[in-house]
Amino acid sequence: MQQKKITRSIDNISKRKLSIQFSLDGFSFCISNYEDKIYHFSSYDFEEKLSSPEIILEKIQHIFESNADLQDDFESVLVIHENNLNSFVPNEYFKEEALKDYLKFNIKTIRTDFVAFDDLEQQHIKNVYVPYVNINNFLFQNFGSFEYKHHTTILVEKLLKTSGKEGFNFYINVGKSSFDLVVVENKKLVLYNSYEYNSKEDFIYYILFAFEQLKLDPDKTPITFMGNINKESDLYKIVYKYVRNLNFITTNSLIADGKEIENHSNFILLG
Repeated sequence: MQQKKITRSIDNISKRKLSIQFSLDGFSFCISNYEDKIYHFSSYDFEEKLSSPEIILEKIQHIFESNADLQDDFESVLVIHENNLNSFVPNEYFKEEALKDYLKFNIKTIRTDFVAFDDLEQQHIKNVYVPYVNINNFLFQNFGSFEYKHHTTILVEKLLKTSGKEGFNFYINVGKSSFDLVVVENKKLVLYNSYEYNSKEDFIYYILFAFEQLKLDPDKTPITFMGNINKESDLYKIVYKYVRNLNFITTNSLIADGKEIENHSNFILLG
């Protein structure tokens, strides 16, 4: 388990906010003030993708025991569940008593699964998902009450704020074994999907398929990347064969501007 850590004079923050993001691939957190100025960032990459929330919990417990920064008092805590156990539902079709029904066509759920939802008010949609309840329970023991959301809720909301007002904006958030594809047109969410990939060929196939389905021209529509990708990666190189207008999203975070971390790589936490 590899750790990356960046800190900038955290001692003088009086009201601290903690944001935590975790997945089967890793765990990261940042500490900021109420003006959203980030003072500390740590990330842990798991050596291999974990097989269950129970094993993730074991990793997180070890991190909490060994990292003193997580043992401070915080004014507020945001927990971000990163998984592909979600589905977006327009408000006109949404009924809170039918949460599991929205997921059963896309993912396998069991009777005991707890299903939650986030409200994307500006888009008039709900994000229905399965949070890792065992990890929520552990974090409640450490912090008391906290807010939690699905990672795609934050991803989409941030991209809608940063996207251009006219035309299509095509975004890809790259993970180690899966990626989120978000398409925005005129500040409206047009498409969201999550894909697992085992090779660079899988990666480009899903991207070009989305272009085809939306009848977009790869020569005219740019792609903006974020996450686990850079110009030297095989994923970037194969996309560049078909789409020449490629960009990386940027943030205003001083932490992300540090030499130790690529500006676009932790957009959900640091963007």
